[in-house]
Amino acid sequence: MDFSHNEKTQAYLARVRTFINEKVLPVEGQITAENKQMNSGDNWQTWQTTPTIEALKQQAKEQGLWNLFLPDEVLAQGLSCLEYAPLAEETGRCFYAPEIFNCNAPDTGNMEVLYHFGDELQKQQWLQPLLAGEIRSVFAMTEPDVASSDATNMQATIVDDGDSLVLNGRKWWTTGLGHPNAKVAIFMGLSNPEADKHQQHSMVLVPLDTPGVRIERMLTAYGEYDAPYGHGEMVFDDVRVPKSNLIMGMGKGFAIAQGRLGPGRIHHCMRAIGAAERALELMIQRGTTRNAFGQPIIKLGGNLERVSQARMLIDQARLLTLNAAWKIDNLGVKNAMTEISMIKVVVPNMLQTVVDMSIQIHGGAGLCHDFPLAGFAAMARSLRLADGPDEVHMAMVSRLEMRKYR
Repeated sequence: MDFSHNEKTQAYLARVRTFINEKVLPVEGQITAENKQMNSGDNWQTWQTTPTIEALKQQAKEQGLWNLFLPDEVLAQGLSCLEYAPLAEETGRCFYAPEIFNCNAPDTGNMEVLYHFGDELQKQQWLQPLLAGEIRSVFAMTEPDVASSDATNMQATIVDDGDSLVLNGRKWWTTGLGHPNAKVAIFMGLSNPEADKHQQHSMVLVPLDTPGVRIERMLTAYGEYDAPYGHGEMVFDDVRVPKSNLIMGMGKGFAIAQGRLGPGRIHHCMRAIGAAERALELMIQRGTTRNAFGQPIIKLGGNLERVSQARMLIDQARLLTLNAAWKIDNLGVKNAMTEISMIKVVVPNMLQTVVDMSIQIHGGAGLCHDFPLAGFAAMARSLRLADGPDEVHMAMVSRLEMRKYR
């Protein structure tokens, strides 16, 4: 396996890096300040996108740095999973960069669902506006009343009723629900309870203005609402949508989910690696420019050893993730399940460790919004739960490993 970047990737990487370094990072603090001013508190109905982000999105679009994640040369830039991986890493250095390039979760995963599994009408109605950045979407899967680490526990229901589907249930941690441009949800629910357990669920497109859809609240993560994106709790109360909103077919929910989550986990992990690189960079800058007890603090308390440990952890995680991306591209998601589960455990834990080191060397400054470290810490901890907790992925790895010895 050769993980060196081809010419196409190198060219895009140079352009993305230049855009972030020259246009995004210099206004990172300004965006944070705008966000705090425009989106304070839990009143998500008033949340807005900041003018600086909107202006940067338009510039990125004009420069062809748009929808980089989608492997289609007509609708996007035609980059494979392995080719996109280093670009995702670069965007991970700043919270706001993924949205600026229209490569933000959960939209990327939802667009991939529509691209691979949606019919032509669904693509026209929802995929095209998402690709244009005109709307945003959410993925309604996790539920508050069951152990959602086992997705077969889902209690929300999808009932066939003539030309319609009727949806009932409560969902939470629905990422992006507070965004003012969020217009549609992909709802996953129990539709075929008598079938095999991995053929019982379906996915349905639900416009958020459909009668019976009720957004109850946004949830804080480590005390922050993550405005204007938000993680919401919502209720579906006898929500009726046309049967044409069903994606692929009844009972196909888990098959779709596997296709959605494979590349999506590469994107999450590479962004996390980018965040870790930024945390290490900030750690070294802080440690070499601040003095205590007569010398730079980088030389105190084992900090130099922590720098070397961070470098080793980051590079190991990157190689493991690139290996998973290569396998997805060349062997398919089904043949990369071990690698996908491994990176989902390894990378967030690596980020959590590296960010904690960086916070420690920053002292109190690492805990506030003067630096992105507190946000990176929350990101790392939440990623150890999102898309399946560590324990589920370790169980997958052990199960697949044991099969080799039967």
